Amino acid sequence: MRVFIGTDHAGLEFKEHLKRALAEAGHEPVDCGAFEYDAQDDYPPFCFEVGERTVAEPGTLGVVIGGSGNGEQMAANKVPGVRAALVWNTATARLAREHNDANVVAVGARQHSDEEATALVLEFLGTPFSGDERHVRRIGLISDYERDRHRPAGGLPTRSQHP
Repeated sequence: MRVFIGTDHAGLEFKEHLKRALAEAGHEPVDCGAFEYDAQDDYPPFCFEVGERTVAEPGTLGVVIGGSGNGEQMAANKVPGVRAALVWNTATARLAREHNDANVVAVGARQHSDEEATALVLEFLGTPFSGDERHVRRIGLISDYERDRHRPAGGLPTRSQHP
């Protein structure tokens, strides 16, 4: 699988490690930068690049890396069509794909060893979307809101009204 990878200076060393690990696992890593260490670089452009390329090429996934992964997830999620998930253990990596059909994973390089962070990314890449109706429906609600910027009919979530 083609995997787009982007980071700022905080994840530069891990990105190089991850590219090798992904290639060894049979994936095709595509480097979206940064390409050299610059302590003053800004992560959003790298995350936008990963998101745009992932959305433009169905069947691919993306990885954004930062110190914590928080800002990188936020930036990637600004790209229409991206569903980026910050993961911190294998359960969150697996659920991001199974339940949310996330297409970009965010990892904090300063939060994990290279081996731990690699395991998170590989878990994400190796997990398919479940396709369960409830998850499809929820993703549809998110996509509709992203496109139209208004809530579904009824506004607030529906619940049974019990006295």
